[in-house]
Amino acid sequence: MTAPVKGPASYFPSIEKKYGRPIAEWQELIRTSPLTRHMELVNWLKTEHGLGHGHANALVAHTLAGNGGA
Repeated sequence: MTAPVKGPASYFPSIEKKYGRPIAEWQELIRTSPLTRHMELVNWLKTEHGLGHGHANALVAHTLAGNGGA
């Protein structure tokens, strides 16, 4: 039996469902953004892409931690 997903990745199914893009696509947007600081990226995802704070924060935290593979 697989352990339940914890941490930022636990948000991924609801992010994909709500915003209609795969996690890999969000991560690529984050990686290719000229922004580098965590909160800058979170605020950018919120204002430019309409993500909620928790979803944006989870994506940025997971991506910046080097966990690029969803």
